[in-house]
Amino acid sequence: MTATVVLLHGGDDVLLSGAVRDRVAELVGDGDRSLMVAELTEAAYLEDEDYHIAPLVDAAQTPPFLTDRRVVVGRELGRFSAADSLAPLLGYLENPLDTTDLVLVWEKGPALQRLGAVPKRLSEAVAAAGGGVIGAGVPRGRDGASQWMDEQIAAAGLRLRAGAKRLLADHLGEDLSRLPAVLATLASTYGPDRALEADDVTPFVGEAGSVPPWELTDAVESGNIPEALEKLHRMLHAGGRNEMQVLASLHNHHARLLRLDGTEAADEKEAAELLGIKGSTFPARKALRQTRKLGAKRVARSIELLAQADLDLRGATAIPPEAVLEVLVARLTQLNR
Repeated sequence: MTATVVLLHGGDDVLLSGAVRDRVAELVGDGDRSLMVAELTEAAYLEDEDYHIAPLVDAAQTPPFLTDRRVVVGRELGRFSAADSLAPLLGYLENPLDTTDLVLVWEKGPALQRLGAVPKRLSEAVAAAGGGVIGAGVPRGRDGASQWMDEQIAAAGLRLRAGAKRLLADHLGEDLSRLPAVLATLASTYGPDRALEADDVTPFVGEAGSVPPWELTDAVESGNIPEALEKLHRMLHAGGRNEMQVLASLHNHHARLLRLDGTEAADEKEAAELLGIKGSTFPARKALRQTRKLGAKRVARSIELLAQADLDLRGATAIPPEAVLEVLVARLTQLNR
């Protein structure tokens, strides 16, 4: 067997850790993990008050002992974003040891403040070594997230009716990293033979997850005040966003409407140009439609409400911040009725 190399990355720590665990389990197979696996973290790279990637390279170059192969896991490699700090690893990847399976994990260690992007040179070196660069996370966008959910459900050996899947997607929201754990529970409870309905899934979904900002603005535009408030509360509590962050999302959305109000944009393409939107014109189409729906007076009123809420959140009133946003969201939603 020849050496295998994989570089795992992703913005969700839970999903990334799960991908690392699954990859290592696949490589170990029926072997003895205690003999086969060497895992290094940020602390292992620290020497003389500086970080060096040499310990990982040394581990990768070490022949196996009492086993046929050796699995070396390099965790928390986000520490080595500079090209020169990666040089020893890049050199190793030019001629990797045949008996070493190398798992590289681009993630932030406890001593690193900010995780940068995966260096292009590292991705290219892994690919040149015959390895793979794998993103372990939920794809962006509704279509990507939906496809990812289908893949996770299939991998769990489950069959979910459309209503059950919709319940999971709506309830978990932005917290889709919880999905594998929920599916594992469902699989152990029901097994693969039963097609699950929404009522079968409901007891296992736990607390509602956060939602992206567009779900709040969609609810506001629907004119449904209870739904808009529910989305607001999920952003604040499950999502951990503070009140000013939510206000900024609402302001950015309505600022687009204000910029389009009174213009002669005939279609979404012209609206996208006015708004400076690149790529998909879908957001511009939504903004143009909403601007025409509200009209100049209600667009102006929405900006007045947002300005007053901004002052209130900065201390102009003694009303609790969450209540300020509740009143704001209710009034903005009322404008859409």
